[in-house]
Amino acid sequence: MASYSAEFKEQVVRKMMPPHNQTVAALSRETGVSEASLYNWKKHFRAQGYVVPKKPTIAGQWDAKAKLAAVIQTALMNEAERSEYCRTHGLYPEQLDAWKAAFESSDTEAGPVTKAVLANERKKYKQLEKELRRKERALAEAAALLTLSKKAQAIWGTDEED
Repeated sequence: MASYSAEFKEQVVRKMMPPHNQTVAALSRETGVSEASLYNWKKHFRAQGYVVPKKPTIAGQWDAKAKLAAVIQTALMNEAERSEYCRTHGLYPEQLDAWKAAFESSDTEAGPVTKAVLANERKKYKQLEKELRRKERALAEAAALLTLSKKAQAIWGTDEED
């Protein structure tokens, strides 16, 4: 098994980042490193806080973790540094502003959902499903009775003595 230096790993992972956005398959062919190793390196760098999108797409389609990492990394930068960061990562400052606003406006008051709440929601869901099935059966029965009564009237006619 080949051993690669940290500098080499970082250099290869940076090729996966914007603005290069090279695919793992292309880098594997170019460098001779297996795709599995490249995915592991990418995951490792993402865990360290680097902005490495999961897929080589345009910045507007980054996952939430990459967006949050970009917002955090640029939070303390001045305009010149922020513009440089945006150029090197293929972003627009407006995108960073929009991502920051989205994170700030997200509902953090709700907090994490507990198992008890989930259990209650599942129970309520099952009850509603059961009630819906019952009502659908009743509706189907009513429609069948109505159809049968219309057919009976068509066959035998209306009886005036009833």
